[in-house]
Amino acid sequence: MTMLVPRRPQVPDWPAYLADRAEKARDPRLARFFAAGTASPDTPIGEAPMVALDMETTGLDARRHAIVSIGVVPFTLGRIALSERRYWIVRPQRTLHAESVTFHHITHSDIERAPEFGEILDDLLETLAGRLVVVHYRHIERLFLDDSVKARLGEGLIFPVIDTMAVEARFHRQSWLARFKRWVGRPPASIRLYDSRGRYGLPLYQGHHALTDALATAELLQAQVAHHYQPEMPIGQLWT
Repeated sequence: MTMLVPRRPQVPDWPAYLADRAEKARDPRLARFFAAGTASPDTPIGEAPMVALDMETTGLDARRHAIVSIGVVPFTLGRIALSERRYWIVRPQRTLHAESVTFHHITHSDIERAPEFGEILDDLLETLAGRLVVVHYRHIERLFLDDSVKARLGEGLIFPVIDTMAVEARFHRQSWLARFKRWVGRPPASIRLYDSRGRYGLPLYQGHHALTDALATAELLQAQVAHHYQPEMPIGQLWT
């Protein structure tokens, strides 16, 4: 087991940002979400309430594609609260193409019966409020949520996240050993969710289901902290 105490980076003042947004938000749902705040950056990660978030989309560009499902799983380093998990299939406002059906197996008939994103927003915000959100590749979940909320409410939804892909990149793409392997011609290590889980001996799950991938992300962060950090590490060293 390799324990690493990283250099303390410049920590964004997320509590102050969320407090400011709580005062300025026009929509009461967003005001309540921001008012719930987040833990101090000095809070040990072992004490932080977290929630893993994953979503399936019709593509990778938040400006042209849409959310079709969302999964969330509350957890801490010591416990995953499966009884509190939530999962929504969402009816996109943009066209559902055949390629995306093949990828995430959500069909036209599924979305015809599904609520529109605005109809599940209250429940989603309530589940995320006050918890530190954990994702695998923040440029999907955070950007798509921000874009979807702006399209409906005219104001965005930005909050701190821990990105397990970025954590994995720190050890397997950015370390001196990883750079040396690339220098001698070896391909870079995959930091995809399921390849990353394999390095820690975590079980293989069927991918591209938002709830399963949220669970997989929660387990991955638990393993990353156990292998590379300590429960006493401040969350400000991992969030972004």
